[in-house]
Amino acid sequence: MNEQTGNLTYSVAARFRKKLTLFSIIENWLDRERDQLPLWIPVGIGVGVAIWQFGALSMLPGLVLACSAIILVAALAPSGGRLRFILQMLALTTLAGFALITLRSANVAQPVLGKIWIGEFYGRIDAVENLSARNIFRLRLASGGQSGLPPYVRVNLSPEQYKKTFQPGSVVRIRARLLPPAGPALPGGYDFGRRAWFQQIGATGSALGKVYLHQAASSRPLFATQREALTQHILRAMPQGTGAIGAALVTGDQGHIEEADAQAMRDSGLAHLLSISGLHVTAVVGFIFIIVSRTLSLSSWLALRIRIPVYAAAAAAFGAVAYTLLAGAEVPTVRSCIAALLVLVALAMGRDALTLRLVAFGALVVLLFWPEAMAGPSFQLSFAAVATIVILHELPAMKRFAQIRDEPLASKALRAVASLVLTGLAIELVLAPIALFHFHKAGLYGAFANVVAIPLTTFFIMPMEALALLFDIFGLGSPFWWLAGQGIAAILAIAHHISGLPGAVTMMPAMPNWAFVAFVSGALIFGLLGTRVRFVGIPLWFIGTIAMVTAPRPDILVTGDGKHMALVRPNGEVALLRGKAGDFVRDMIFEQAGSNKIATPIEQWPGAKCTADNCVINLSRNGRSWTVLATRTANPIPVMEMAAACKRVDIVVSDRWLPQSCRPRWIKADRNFLERSGGLAIYLPGQRVLTAHDSNRHMPWVHAAEGARAKVD
Repeated sequence: MNEQTGNLTYSVAARFRKKLTLFSIIENWLDRERDQLPLWIPVGIGVGVAIWQFGALSMLPGLVLACSAIILVAALAPSGGRLRFILQMLALTTLAGFALITLRSANVAQPVLGKIWIGEFYGRIDAVENLSARNIFRLRLASGGQSGLPPYVRVNLSPEQYKKTFQPGSVVRIRARLLPPAGPALPGGYDFGRRAWFQQIGATGSALGKVYLHQAASSRPLFATQREALTQHILRAMPQGTGAIGAALVTGDQGHIEEADAQAMRDSGLAHLLSISGLHVTAVVGFIFIIVSRTLSLSSWLALRIRIPVYAAAAAAFGAVAYTLLAGAEVPTVRSCIAALLVLVALAMGRDALTLRLVAFGALVVLLFWPEAMAGPSFQLSFAAVATIVILHELPAMKRFAQIRDEPLASKALRAVASLVLTGLAIELVLAPIALFHFHKAGLYGAFANVVAIPLTTFFIMPMEALALLFDIFGLGSPFWWLAGQGIAAILAIAHHISGLPGAVTMMPAMPNWAFVAFVSGALIFGLLGTRVRFVGIPLWFIGTIAMVTAPRPDILVTGDGKHMALVRPNGEVALLRGKAGDFVRDMIFEQAGSNKIATPIEQWPGAKCTADNCVINLSRNGRSWTVLATRTANPIPVMEMAAACKRVDIVVSDRWLPQSCRPRWIKADRNFLERSGGLAIYLPGQRVLTAHDSNRHMPWVHAAEGARAKVD
């Protein structure tokens, strides 16, 4: 008995020593990472927001249970240690992120329109958006709940329907056709319903006939008035074809940019120049800081008695806030303004101006006030870009390469250009998977286009526009407007040239969520850790990236209304059921198919037999044949004939309600089925079907729409 007791005591002691050794190893590692640990606070909040995005309130019980388990595990760690702190911090911040997005969603909740509504109502204009490139004026109207309408609706007006008196604060009488905010038409597609929910828009549509001014606005919002006036002034002052982008750089109004120019900017990787964010705010802040500091330095009396950097930083901060308000105070602009203010505070205090802690703090502020922004591409792309720049230039090898040294001017210039190219390549490497996940496309030459476009915009175009506005006070701004126009013309030339190169745009089909999670996790581990453990993130990054680029194309795509079906080959060739599909539908289908090839009529598909009313197509995948029947008119079909046709095929696609006697061997995607599922992405190998509603059926805006439809029915 004594021997057994001794062995048991020895075993317990050995396990305890092993436990202490493991804890010691982890504690030592965390101690070396102590400066990096605060960077994970916004990550924890972001994880909570992401969990809500995947399941909303249905995820709450499981999340609470998991976080409670983590906290209990943390209690086993030595008290006062960093392991206990980091585990508790991650659990609590995850719960905080989930709570923030839940409260935000509940706070913005508004009724949603249940079905198509046509009628007349009075609406107070809250905002006006001039989309001149599309010949549309967009009004956000407060309806007051008239005729059962949601409190806020968005209505498009043609130039003939719009009047200059339609300004924020005025009341109009309008007849309109309104629809519920649209969800994704295909799996993985853009969910406008989400954006409308957080913008409190309950319906969208178009005006019918003449729109009447019922009551003029008693006053106009200062910054909205100045923004519109400044936009129109820039459009008139700049050379033909450049004013739209010139206005976008100053006021953020992109509504006047021609679609061809906008598409070229997107395909060349220069679209970020059009959205007011860090680049623009940085240019404004830097311009003001330099001008004020240099002006004050001209007086030796002032230079000896005041801290010039503090006063210059204060002036730049005032300019940043004013510029943000003038540009519409959108979330990306506000985010950039917050970051700029933090940089100015650091400069005034004599601290490092740009660090990962600054980036993390900016992300934390945005998540606290706008947690829904985390799921959007703007938040992810902008913070990923800034973090990549900081991380890259903190690497010892990059520091050695980019450090200032005594060398000829030509060598300095080449080193600066090489540094800029390396930075651009690193940014493209990180941003490309994010762009592919959200937009299913990414530019291949963006790094090289940005090497020219970013310095040209920051150090030439925007300063010229600032000087033009300044000299316009004296009526002498024309030369500066002309110079700014030449810079914009050069950027447009670069964009059109780059976008026209072979392989300029990479298209990828919708990819699995787990691949994106793996990519982001790997990037965060490598970027936010300081010890060698960071290299664990590289395999994760590669796994996620490889899974993204190797994601299979769907074989069949069906829109949620059943009107449009596309057949997709593995090489990206696409055939459309209805050749008259509009540009929006075509773009949406090609994005989900990951293809930029020209669509062909379905009649030209090998094995397709079509009449005016329907098509029967034979598909072969992995040695197996599949037969698809798709209707494409509203002409009646005898019930017995339809039943016999359904029995002979595997898949039926129709925009009408089909009788119960229609029983295909696998899928019957008629209107009844599609109303419940939304659009479909069908993968024949493995008989896998993804539905548009799989990703959002749990969301509050979907529940609100379903509740509204139930009340109407």
